[in-house]
Amino acid sequence: MELTVENLACARGGVPVLEGVSFTLKAGQALLLRGPNGIGKTTLLRTLAGLQPALEGRVSVPPETMAYAAHADGLKATLTVTENLAFWARIFGQRGLGSALEDFNLTDLAHRQAQNLSAGQKRRLGLARLLVTGRPIWVLDEPTVSLDVASVALFGQAVKRHLQGGGAALIATHIDLGFQAEELDVTPFKAVPRQMDDFDEAFV
Repeated sequence: MELTVENLACARGGVPVLEGVSFTLKAGQALLLRGPNGIGKTTLLRTLAGLQPALEGRVSVPPETMAYAAHADGLKATLTVTENLAFWARIFGQRGLGSALEDFNLTDLAHRQAQNLSAGQKRRLGLARLLVTGRPIWVLDEPTVSLDVASVALFGQAVKRHLQGGGAALIATHIDLGFQAEELDVTPFKAVPRQMDDFDEAFV
């Protein structure tokens, strides 16, 4: 499935942050979003995932084709690792956990409650949810927060398998994830501040 974004504009708190964003993400491709903190990468990803409306522009596929993962792990504290994954599989209409436990080194933690996991283990479990969604496009905002080097490698391998299976991934990150990917610097798309006219200035 191919994601095409044309002339997209998005806002944070009602203030435009990016405009004119255009790119294509093809099946089997990963695209890394680059740019300084605060430029609007998170806002762009949230807009693509359907969590907030775009100001203008076109996205070729609906949010229902995307699995979005951000800083919150989306875990149920009193459920076990396996129960959390099973819960999310049901939410996305999927059956079975596939290789989610093995791929993120969670097999030995399968029966431990999420509230008893370390920060890194919780993050791995949060990312393992991607594998039970059945969604072809992964939209990820700084997915490696709280992960050590070994866990970053596990994540990188999971993304590569997803791409090899015909999936795609759009990832905002500052680090090397260990696989080949194109990059998109969103800095040139920074929204130009609106110029006030005399009427606006009368009310400032």
